[in-house]
Amino acid sequence: MSAEPAVPKSLRDPDALAARRALLDRPHIAPIRALARRIAEAQDAEVPDPDPLDGGVEARLLLLLETPGPAIRGTGFVSRDNPTGTAANLFRFLAEAGLARRETLIWNTIPWVIHAPGARNRPPRRSEVTRALPCLAPLLACLPHLRVVVLSGRVAGLLQGELKALRPDLPVVAIPHPSPTYVCTAPEVASRIRTGLALAAACIAGGHCGAIAGNCPSMPLNAGDGPRSGTSSG
Repeated sequence: MSAEPAVPKSLRDPDALAARRALLDRPHIAPIRALARRIAEAQDAEVPDPDPLDGGVEARLLLLLETPGPAIRGTGFVSRDNPTGTAANLFRFLAEAGLARRETLIWNTIPWVIHAPGARNRPPRRSEVTRALPCLAPLLACLPHLRVVVLSGRVAGLLQGELKALRPDLPVVAIPHPSPTYVCTAPEVASRIRTGLALAAACIAGGHCGAIAGNCPSMPLNAGDGPRSGTSSG
């Protein structure tokens, strides 16, 4: 396994990106890549790959963002190392929480790119969230060691009911989306992200997390926990 980047936005370096792509044949991400290809074919849309430096099928924490942003086409990865502000914030928050990369998988509520080439970022439509719901069960089936799910942002929060139906035993933690647009609106946003990730880390460490099972309030698509201009995985 390649060395983990020490700073955010490392995938803006072409050499680092090429090195990351060279790891795409690793077996721990093969089932998730296969799922991504099936989704891409079914939706006739681009679906970025999981980051091979993350846990893949060995992950114990699943962090769901909202949808891949237009910039994802530059790397082809769902990664905390993407050269965007959202990814950079996520890089720092996960590091602060002491969550090892091998314990995590970062994915999107809507796994495919919803933006036409050259289009600006926009919020997902409710119909797009509905279309994405059937993608959740096969993703969970790829993660036999899963201990906790983190729903990041208002769109990811809409998965509460589906998660409860599929895995009622699984603790769920809701946090705001790490987009700079939203994190900069008030100090308590970053605090809520840190608190939520600390709870998730406690679940992985074997701490008491039964009390937060299913603890993710359903949020309307136009409500808080994400910037109104649209959010993405970065």
